[in-house]
Amino acid sequence: MTADRHVLVLGGQRSGKSRFAENLVAASGRRKLYVATAAARDSEMEARIALHRSRRGEGWTTIEEPLDLPAALAKAGEGDALLVDCLTLWLSNLMEAGKPIDSETDSLVAALERSTAAVVLVSNEVGLGIIPANALARRFADAQGTLNHRIAEAVGRVVLMAAGRPLLLKPSSAPEIVL
Repeated sequence: MTADRHVLVLGGQRSGKSRFAENLVAASGRRKLYVATAAARDSEMEARIALHRSRRGEGWTTIEEPLDLPAALAKAGEGDALLVDCLTLWLSNLMEAGKPIDSETDSLVAALERSTAAVVLVSNEVGLGIIPANALARRFADAQGTLNHRIAEAVGRVVLMAAGRPLLLKPSSAPEIVL
C-alpha cells in the first residue's frame, strides 16, 4: 500500500520538523524532490528559504508550487522521494487566494492515494496555544487542525517533532486505553 510510504511530520516553529523530513528523504536512496510552498515576500522569508536550500545541499530538484500540490505530487514516480515543505504555508496561500479549503484538501488526499512516490509532508501544529483573539487567526488555526487531521488519516506514519526529538504518533505502539 502506497500510504505506508507517506509520512506527515508535525511540530511547532523551530521544532526540527524540516530537518527531520529532509533527512528522511535523503536517507531513502530515491531521487530527492523538494516541493516549496513558500513565496519570498520579504527579506526574512528570503533568509528562511536560503537556510533551507543551503541545508539540503546538492542533489535535490526543487519544484516551486504555492497552490497546486496535487500537480506537484503527480510529477513524482515510484523511484522518487518527494518532500512537501510546508502544508501550513500552502494553507495560507489557499486562504489568501480565496480557494475552497475543503475541496483543495480533498484533491491533495486523492493525489496522495494515487502517488507511487514516497511522500513526506511537513506541517505546523498551530493549535497548542491560546485561542487567537481575532476571527481570521481562529479560522486559520481551525483549518490547519482540520488539514493536519485529514492528512494524518491519509498517510501511514505521523511524527510529532518537539525540541528536535521525533515522537511517533502513527502507527501507535501504545496499548489501548480502557476505563
